[in-house]
Amino acid sequence: MSTILRTWRNLRRIGIKEYAHQMMYIGDTKAGTYIASDRAGNKYYENLEEELPYNAIRKPTDHSRGGQRLTVSAVRTRWVDYKEKEYDPGQIEPGWHAWMSYLVDKPPTEDAILKTMQRPWELPDHRPNLTASRAAYKTYST
Repeated sequence: MSTILRTWRNLRRIGIKEYAHQMMYIGDTKAGTYIASDRAGNKYYENLEEELPYNAIRKPTDHSRGGQRLTVSAVRTRWVDYKEKEYDPGQIEPGWHAWMSYLVDKPPTEDAILKTMQRPWELPDHRPNLTASRAAYKTYST
């Protein structure tokens, strides 16, 4: 949920049409830089200019002493606009998933390893995870 000031500022930046689209499909208003799109047509965005709330997570540093350090990570700075209206997070390709999850700093379009877009052992088309859907694998009982 965003503040009223942030909502008005994003409305001015993105316009009424994109504002209505985001409220319908994302449930929040976001303004940022278009990074790229993947093979499925999903569009990826990033916003590093806006001050956003942070997630504070305490992680142990040394198991012998029991000490903890505070790890701070930004939230809501990267997002995807799915091409399909009935979207599922499994529709994101692995390279883009790594970027969205902050596992890598550069998007697949800029990363030298991920720039090839397809390795020889990968399937030609990305297949989403069908678990918990009607198309999920069902075992045959004899």
